[in-house]
Amino acid sequence: MVVLRIRNSHKRKYAFICLSIFGFIMYRYLGTPVGGRRLSRKLGLHANNSQFTLAGEPFRILGGSVHYFRVPSAYWRDRLMKAKACGINTITTYVPWSLHQPERDVFNFQTQLDLESYISLVAELGLWVILRPGPYISAELDLGGLPSWLLQDENMRLRTTYPGFTDAVNVFFDKLIPKIVPLQFKKGGPIIAIQLDDSYGSYAKDNRYMAFIKEALTSRGVSEMLLTSDLSNGLKAGGVNGAIRTMKLWKLRTKDMQELNSVQPNSPAMVTDIWSGMADAWGDLHHVLAPEDMVSTVREILRRGMSINLYMFHGGTSFGFMSGALGIPSYKAIVPSYDYDAPLSEAGEYTPKYHLLRDLFSRYNSDESVPDMPALRYREPYEPAIMYNHLSLWDALSFTEEPFKSATPVNMENLPVNNKNGQSQGYTLYETTITSGGLLKSGDNVRDRALVFVDRRYIGFFKRNTLEMAVPDGEGKRTLSLLVENCGRVHRGKDLDKQRKGLVGDVLLNGTPLRDFTIYSLDMKPSFIDSLYRAQWKARPEVPLYPAFLMGALFAYGYPSDTFVKLPGWGRGVVFINGLNLGRYWSSGPQQALYLPGPFLNSGMNQIIAFEEQEADYKIQLEDTHDLGMTADIK
Repeated sequence: MVVLRIRNSHKRKYAFICLSIFGFIMYRYLGTPVGGRRLSRKLGLHANNSQFTLAGEPFRILGGSVHYFRVPSAYWRDRLMKAKACGINTITTYVPWSLHQPERDVFNFQTQLDLESYISLVAELGLWVILRPGPYISAELDLGGLPSWLLQDENMRLRTTYPGFTDAVNVFFDKLIPKIVPLQFKKGGPIIAIQLDDSYGSYAKDNRYMAFIKEALTSRGVSEMLLTSDLSNGLKAGGVNGAIRTMKLWKLRTKDMQELNSVQPNSPAMVTDIWSGMADAWGDLHHVLAPEDMVSTVREILRRGMSINLYMFHGGTSFGFMSGALGIPSYKAIVPSYDYDAPLSEAGEYTPKYHLLRDLFSRYNSDESVPDMPALRYREPYEPAIMYNHLSLWDALSFTEEPFKSATPVNMENLPVNNKNGQSQGYTLYETTITSGGLLKSGDNVRDRALVFVDRRYIGFFKRNTLEMAVPDGEGKRTLSLLVENCGRVHRGKDLDKQRKGLVGDVLLNGTPLRDFTIYSLDMKPSFIDSLYRAQWKARPEVPLYPAFLMGALFAYGYPSDTFVKLPGWGRGVVFINGLNLGRYWSSGPQQALYLPGPFLNSGMNQIIAFEEQEADYKIQLEDTHDLGMTADIK
C-alpha cells in the first residue's frame, strides 16, 4: 500500500511537471510575438493605406528566405537563430510540391521535409512566417518545383486551369493545407501571410488561374493575408482580387514604384524578393553582388517605409538532383550549391552582407535588441577517401528495375517505373542493335546529354548543340548504347510543358530511325545506391572502365564536422555519402566543391560512392574550405 501511494505521488508530480512545461510552451507559442508582448490573435496582418499592421499595431516585415528543404534539419535552428541575430523578424519559405509528392499516391512530410516541425521551430524562436506553397514556386528547382509525373499527360498545360493540372493541385492541397491551417496567426501560429503561386505575371497563360489558386487555398481554411509576387512588368497580369501585390527586384527603380502605385494605389508596398545574388549554372562563373550595392538598395527600401524580404537570406544546398536549369538565352543546368551569395553562406558562415544588414536592421528593431550572433561551427579537413573499389555501369544494371523493351524511344517521364509514375531524375540507358556504321543524328531529341557507346566502348557524346557523330564501321550485329542524363528541367519560362527528358524523339542512323530499344532506368535513388553494396565490387584496375561507380571510405572520429568534397582529376558525375546524394560535380565548374554537412556523417566509417562518367583520380579530397569557382559581378 505504501509503495502504491509513493508511485501515485510520483505520477502526480510527473503529471504536474509535464502540464507546467506544456503550459509554458503554449504561452510562449501562442502569446509571445517577436517584440516580446502578448498580441491579440483576432486581427492578423492587415494592409492600411500606408503600412501593414499586425494585431492592430504597426508592423514592418523584415523578412529573409530560408528553405527548410535546402538545409539539413539538424541545422534548422542554427540558421534561424542567425537570421534572428541579423534583425530578421519573418522567415519566408517555398513548399516544393515535387519533393512532397514524388509519386501520385506517395506523400512525404517527414524528417528533412517536416514542414510543420520547421514552422513550429520558427515560432519557438519568436519569428513570423510567410509561406509560399505554390503549387509552382520556381526557386531554381527542377520544373520549378512541379512533379515530373504531370508530364505523362501529353496534353498537359502546367499552371493553367487545364483539368489534368487542377485535379493534381487539389489532391496535393488536400494533403498540404490541413497541415498549415492550424499554424496560421489567428489560430495561434506564426504564419501571417501566404503567397499565391509565384511570378505568374511573367507566365500568364490563363486569366482564370490565379483565381483558382486563391479559391483552392481559402476553401481549405486559409484565412491570413494573401500575396502575389512579380517583377514590376508582371504586377497586373499576376495579381488577383483580394491579394496584395508585391515586387521582385535587384535595384529599386523609380519606374518600378510607379508601376506598383498605378496597379495598387493606397496600399503599403513590399519587396518580397530583394535578390542577394543569383544561382550559378554549369560552365558559367560564380555570380556575386557587391555587399554595398545590395545593402544600399535595402536601405532605400526601408527609408521609403516599405517592407522587405531578402531572397535568399540563407540559400543552402540543392542536394541530389533537385536543381533546375535556365532556358533563356540557351539551356544551362544549375549547380547544386544554392549559396546565392547570400548574407549567410551555404555552410552557414557570416559574410560582409550579414554584418552590414545586421547594423542596418538593428535600427528598425525598436521593440527589442538584436540577439548575439551564434558561434560558427567547426569545419574539418578529413583524410582523403581512397577509392579502392570499382563497379562498371554495365555490372550495375542488374540492380536497376526490370528493363523495359520498346520499339520506339520512350521519354523518362513515360517509362513504366516507380509504380508507373515514370522516371523523374538521373540517367536513362537506351540500348539497341545496329549492323553498320555511319552518321548518327540526334536532332533535338536528346535531353540533355548522352554518352554514346558501341559494344560498350565509348565513341562520343551528344549535347544540345552537338547534333551528329560518326559511328565506326564493324562486322555483324553490335550494341549501340546511349546513356542519357537529365541535367535538370527548366525552372521558369513559357516552355514548362516541354520539359520531358531522355530520348524525346527519334535518333537516326544513316537517315533511318533506331528501333527496338531495351531501356534501363538509372534514377540513382537511395534504394538503388544501397543495393550496390551487394554487388561484386572489384579492385580498382590500372585502367578503369568508365562509366563506373567507385567506392571508398571516410573516417570521422568523434562528433563529425562539416567538410567539403573536392574532386581534382575527376570529370563529371555524382557523389553519394552513406547513400545520400550530395549532387553533381563537373570539372567545367564553376563549383569545384560539394558541401558535406556534419550531420550527414557517422562517427567512424562512412561510405563514399562516386558515379563517374569518363575519368577519375584514385582519391577524393575532403577539405575545410569551400570553392564555388571564379567570380563575376552581377551588374
